[in-house]
Amino acid sequence: MSELQSDKPVIGITIGDYNGIGPEVILKVLHNNQLNRICTPVIYGSMRLLNRYRNQFDMKDWNLFGAQKIEQANPKMTNVITCWQDPQEDIQPGKVTPEAGKGAFESLKRAVEDLKAGKLDAIVTAPINKNNIQNEEFKFPGHTEFLADAFDVKEPLMFMVSDTLRVGVVTGHVPLREVAEQITKEKIVVKLQSMLKSLRGDFGIRKPRIAVLGLNPHAGENGLLGKEEQEIIEPAIKELKNKGQLIYGPYPADGFFAAQTYRKFDAVLAMYHDQGLTPFKTIAFNDGVNFTANLPIVRTSPDHGTAYDIAGKNQADETSMRQAIYTAIDVVKYRKDQAELERNALKKNPVVEKMTSQEEK
Repeated sequence: MSELQSDKPVIGITIGDYNGIGPEVILKVLHNNQLNRICTPVIYGSMRLLNRYRNQFDMKDWNLFGAQKIEQANPKMTNVITCWQDPQEDIQPGKVTPEAGKGAFESLKRAVEDLKAGKLDAIVTAPINKNNIQNEEFKFPGHTEFLADAFDVKEPLMFMVSDTLRVGVVTGHVPLREVAEQITKEKIVVKLQSMLKSLRGDFGIRKPRIAVLGLNPHAGENGLLGKEEQEIIEPAIKELKNKGQLIYGPYPADGFFAAQTYRKFDAVLAMYHDQGLTPFKTIAFNDGVNFTANLPIVRTSPDHGTAYDIAGKNQADETSMRQAIYTAIDVVKYRKDQAELERNALKKNPVVEKMTSQEEK
């Protein structure tokens, strides 16, 4: 927990690819310090660049506060930490440039450094271009894998969340032809355990109900269209069911969403990226959030990409970015409250406290 202002979380926001819609949705959400009542926002990017966009989007009546380091952030202002000093080219909305990729990485790197140092309570990442950000330090398919490596987590969970639907995936950024060979019983069990842990520890759902989708059309049709359901997915479900978990499936993906069966569950585990994210973005595109579960830190992002086609045109909808910040604040608060409850429980039960201390040693 950051010590900047203990009663108000400090939220780091990375700028992403500055030729995409990241700067636009960030500025729209934070315009006139709209969220400072509930958090201290700190944008990692470039003051010069953000001022260019601020003027372009007719936000001249509102000033950003420049800070060289996080300790100088003003809780009453929207703060900007400039992450690169070398000359960058001017903004070119809609264009893919190496400079924008470098800026996206420098922003992310600086924010993660402050996150590791405990100076931020959460990080919200604006969209990157997964190609121009690649360098010697970033050789990952996306944010999720980079953050998992940074915090030494082997099995992060890409968890798309909204008020009406939560979807996780077994395989994330992998080619479709490799999906089947990466689906194993062990991996499904790990993902379900991560999902259960997150639903309880991040969203306060005591007895989560999770639906699991099949891999093949019609969930394999009893082996006629594939045997993964019978040989891999069903045994994984059974293993957790035998431990008292409320896990159901496998369900055919098409009918499951078409019949709105997802409304009966707290979350859905899909087998691969598009199987889960296509219906999620169809149902919850404006208010959907990408939350990386199973990390020791809180990270969210909007559920859209760079949207180069509308970048710089003042057409981007900022709702998903706003929800990403709200979700980060909610998870930070819930984790803090739970930690406080656990500390109080230990104080009331000295026997448990003594046992815990001995285990820690």
